[in-house]
Amino acid sequence: MVSVRGLCFVAMLFLGSFFGSVFMLGPVLPLMMLSPAWYRWLTDRIVATWLTLPVALLELVFGVKVVITGDGFVPGERSVIIMNHRTRLDWMFLWCCLLRYSYLRLEKICLKAGLKAIPGFGWAMQVASFIFIHRRWEQDQHHLQAMLQYFCDIREPLQLLIFPEGTDLTENTRARSDDFAEKNSLPKYEYVLHPRTTGFTFIVDTLRRGDNLDAIHDITVAYPQNVPQTERHLLAGVFPREIHFHVSRHPVSTLPTGAPQLQAWCQERWGEKERRLQDFYTGGRCFDASGRSRIPPCKSERRVQLIQAASLLYWSAFIALSCAGLLLSPALRGFFLLVVLFFLGQQRAVGGVELLELACHRRKQGATGAATRDRLGRGAGDKDKD
Repeated sequence: MVSVRGLCFVAMLFLGSFFGSVFMLGPVLPLMMLSPAWYRWLTDRIVATWLTLPVALLELVFGVKVVITGDGFVPGERSVIIMNHRTRLDWMFLWCCLLRYSYLRLEKICLKAGLKAIPGFGWAMQVASFIFIHRRWEQDQHHLQAMLQYFCDIREPLQLLIFPEGTDLTENTRARSDDFAEKNSLPKYEYVLHPRTTGFTFIVDTLRRGDNLDAIHDITVAYPQNVPQTERHLLAGVFPREIHFHVSRHPVSTLPTGAPQLQAWCQERWGEKERRLQDFYTGGRCFDASGRSRIPPCKSERRVQLIQAASLLYWSAFIALSCAGLLLSPALRGFFLLVVLFFLGQQRAVGGVELLELACHRRKQGATGAATRDRLGRGAGDKDKD
């Protein structure tokens, strides 16, 4: 059943992402051909402005309370974020935490490849260079390698969110996790699923070799009441009353180096999550009685509220002006149609804007390498003449 407030929430997010992809990101797309690094720098900041919108709606409009405990973040550091996957919407709720303790422009997400085809949302995620996977390792490994190497090459810091469990917690997925545990002589979990560690170890090793990793942030998320399991729950107006995040920060220097040891390390973290969540749901429904993180946020609560209010005002005005512009301006309608056709056409032709970005980066690398070889060749020729 659809509620008015749920419909307003989803409509606001969709229209913001749709018009933002066309009118804010569309004009920047040609920069990809000239300088992929500058294109990435600029688009990350544009996308980050939209990421504040769901945070503002959840907290200012719907009164969701956010509680963050544990280690917190060192602002701006490069990290891999691993989190339990309680609902299909955990990735969006995490932005409430990152707005306070980090910079939203740094975040990338590993997520299902099918999501990139969604108009608006998917287009923006493509431009943001989120990493889309098919959940088939033979197919995903090459793409992961290419994307991670690109981030290392351009030296753009990132905080990459991955869900090692691979899917959200439901009765069906818990049953499959229990079967896996029984076959591998592992304990059965009630509050988490057994993690898949192959992708995790590959990502950590690749970023570490590329000198683009400072820490692992192990986040445990819990919802004391009203758990919106899927997007349909949002449409029905089911919003969590509280979202609790517990952050454990592990500097890269403390991580094991070998793949088997790193896999075991990840499995140990999930054992800790199970115990932590068991205490949460059977006890006082809090991770820490103090209700505060051991590291203060990089933004004061007043500043967070100002950002949220500004986001609501900006995106409300932007959506209204976009609609008015399409009605009144033939030139704007022409530009709108051109960008929409680009997003639809490139999806069929190459599979995603992020793949175009990779191709532009490789072309630029090839041109730079050729120019360097040419200079070296000329220098060697001049020495021979001497």
